Amino acid sequence: MSETTEITTLESGLRVATETMPGLQTASVGVWVDVGARYEAPEANGVAHMLEHMAFKGTVRRNAKEIAEAIENVGGHLNAYTSREHTAYYARILADDLELAVDLLADILQHSTFDEEELARERGVVLQEIGQVQDTPDDLVFDLFQETAFPGQALGRSILGPAEIVSAMPRTSLLDYMAQNYGPRRMVLAAAGKVEHGRLVELAQRLFRELPEPAHPQVDQAHYEGGELRDVRDLEQAHVMLGLPAFSYLDDDFYALQVLSTALGGGMSSRLFQEIREKRGLAYSVFSFASCYRDAGVLGIYAGTGEQETAALVPVVCEELLKLIEAPGEEELVRARAQLKASLLMALESCSAQSEELARQLLIFGRRIPPEEMIAKIDAVDEAALRRVGRRLLAAGRPTLTALGPLGHLPDLDVVQRAFRP
Repeated sequence: MSETTEITTLESGLRVATETMPGLQTASVGVWVDVGARYEAPEANGVAHMLEHMAFKGTVRRNAKEIAEAIENVGGHLNAYTSREHTAYYARILADDLELAVDLLADILQHSTFDEEELARERGVVLQEIGQVQDTPDDLVFDLFQETAFPGQALGRSILGPAEIVSAMPRTSLLDYMAQNYGPRRMVLAAAGKVEHGRLVELAQRLFRELPEPAHPQVDQAHYEGGELRDVRDLEQAHVMLGLPAFSYLDDDFYALQVLSTALGGGMSSRLFQEIREKRGLAYSVFSFASCYRDAGVLGIYAGTGEQETAALVPVVCEELLKLIEAPGEEELVRARAQLKASLLMALESCSAQSEELARQLLIFGRRIPPEEMIAKIDAVDEAALRRVGRRLLAAGRPTLTALGPLGHLPDLDVVQRAFRP
């Protein structure tokens, strides 16, 4: 652990963590909760995201406008997000306004009223958000991809939830979900920037006194299945996603997977960008990514292309992945490692990124992982590791093929399966 990192666990189980960053006059502080959309029951899909919205809509002490004014009066901002495994509420402020930010976070997480009128309005806002995704095919295809890779499972359901559930979501769903999940032992209060650890601990002890002590809900084990989903629409472009089952971020091959994804489609020098866009002109946008969870993962490839171009694009994607697995080049391996290391270190120059990384590592690994340790693991990825991980991907299960738009020339899943047969 870095000399600038300090971690204290309160009697309640709430962990308080700080990363001091000399030379800054600002700080980022937030509460990260070890629960996200995959912890929802099917009939309450979308409740985690709705709860995140409603936390800003009024407490016993402040109404929605007063919450917004309190943070903006000091030039700060307050925000939140929901992922499949975590929920975060955070603020960026001048260092002298740390107490105000922590007080606001404590207020919305302990004293939110979930007023019925506010809930009715916010249902409409979230329905607009759902509609926006439906009208944005290069966003929607990612939800369809997740659903196809993990069908009938919490990990495959949309974070926003379906409109029919959101439009009827009662106040009791929010109260029940919060009572069941938002306990101090599942939370980290993290800050980075110009911050004193002892000061944050004192604020946490004083302000976070009314968190519930919920049960420890069991999350369903994820089971990648894969398959094919086609949504034919009258669009100018076909949005195509291709994927293979990967593995957890706890797996020993996690860093090798990230290096492989970066070499495959992580930048303008990557194999996919060079071959598909620069050499063949088959797509404007093409990239790969590796999404990892507690118990599963997926390597995904996205491309936006014309209807006729899909016929050539899919085989080229398969071919480039196979070529990378069988014969990774030392030069591209060095470049991919450098990209990952630079991305990591550049992000950590931001106090917002530092606080988020600190909190997430404590929730996932139970400790702060020094950047030097992560860099060493990236540097340890060699050609043999890339080949090993690639063969694991090919042998793990059938691919996922998801597409949205004009799909008359898109090859079917059998073509992909034959191409990827190890």
